[in-house]
Amino acid sequence: MPKPATRPPLIDPLRLDGLDAGDPDALAPQRTVEGLRFVDVDAEGRDLSGATFSECELVGWNAHETSFRAARFLETRVERLNAPVFVASRSTFRDVRIEGSRIGSAELYDAELQSLVVEQSKLGWVNLRAAELRDVRFTGCSFDELDLGEAKLARVAFEDCTVGELVVTRTTMQDVDLRGLDIRAIRSLEGLAGATIDSQQAAALAEHFAAQLGLRIEDR
Repeated sequence: MPKPATRPPLIDPLRLDGLDAGDPDALAPQRTVEGLRFVDVDAEGRDLSGATFSECELVGWNAHETSFRAARFLETRVERLNAPVFVASRSTFRDVRIEGSRIGSAELYDAELQSLVVEQSKLGWVNLRAAELRDVRFTGCSFDELDLGEAKLARVAFEDCTVGELVVTRTTMQDVDLRGLDIRAIRSLEGLAGATIDSQQAAALAEHFAAQLGLRIEDR
């Protein structure tokens, strides 16, 4: 009996119509904004922890060291975000699209990512330790390091992506499709259980697998 195919992420279309222009000066910690569009906002260093963005568009933001700790992004599109340091631990991203963005160090540990699409973005060190990812797709993205230590992933896929180092220490995976991820180095291979790779990736990772098992590869 053939094994079932890897299930893809389940992601609904995001429709945002008739948004009003938002006032960046009105943003504050713990505040909720809904149905607004914020364009070309310099939020560097601001404290927006605990804020909620619902059915919003955030376009052209400078969010270097802006605090989004425990913030909630719901049914929201983010375009051209620039954040050398992105501070968003314990945050929630649900039904969100992130497009054409540049993020250096991303603090996303203990975050909840659900029905999230990240497209055509450059990402440095992404810390998703102990985060929960469900129905997430990365397309055309590059990562310097992706740390998924102790994270839980279900129906997560990568398409046309690269990563310098993938960390999967004590990671739990179910229906995680890595076939579209070019992996240069990997840490803690046992964390790949539940993921799908192709034959070329398996061959490329052969030395890593052998080292994990204590094997030496020597041609006579």
